[in-house]
Amino acid sequence: MCPACRMPVAQCACKQARLAGTADGIVRVSRETKGRAGKGVTLISGLALEPVALTALARRLKTACGAGGTVKGSVIELQGDHREAVVDLLRKQGWNSKRSGG
Repeated sequence: MCPACRMPVAQCACKQARLAGTADGIVRVSRETKGRAGKGVTLISGLALEPVALTALARRLKTACGAGGTVKGSVIELQGDHREAVVDLLRKQGWNSKRSGG
């Protein structure tokens, strides 16, 4: 819940909760294989959400992509390369998101 407007963070009218923890307010979606035996994962970072809201967003993204994943710190990890789908889903929910990396 957004503390200012008392709406769910995904539907926040004031966007205060989205910009609170990020320097520029952009959600970055990247792909990484380091330390995973060549298996790629999609990383979503820059989300200024509380752990409960972050876990709920991760669950929605995992369901939409049909993949497994987890939340580590403030980063969501999805198994496989789902960058385009994740960027589209986040933009539909009102997040300012972009692909980062290669």
